[in-house]
Amino acid sequence: MGTKVLVVLSTGEKQKALTGLLYASNAMKNKWLEEVKVVFFGPFESLLAEDEEVQNWTGQLAEFQTPVACKFVSDNGGVSEKLSELGIEVEYVGQMVSDYINDGYVPMVF
Repeated sequence: MGTKVLVVLSTGEKQKALTGLLYASNAMKNKWLEEVKVVFFGPFESLLAEDEEVQNWTGQLAEFQTPVACKFVSDNGGVSEKLSELGIEVEYVGQMVSDYINDGYVPMVF
């Protein structure tokens, strides 16, 4: 089993999103794994743009790593500017996600 994890937050369901943020933050903070990467995708991006509690949890995650959100999704949802204002890196992530998987990262999708 790998010691590198790619956490993909794609859910629009708040409780599921908070669970993923909590896991990713704690995994980095407590060094449970060799490496943890986080990518925001899909409905989660709109949830993040609109929900203050999700923004606060994302801020805790950002203490360890600058999260990346999918530009294609955020542009289509009209939230790219808001995500950038929150300190999220907004870029196309398809190749990035594929590269992480090819490099042995185990995807965890919330």
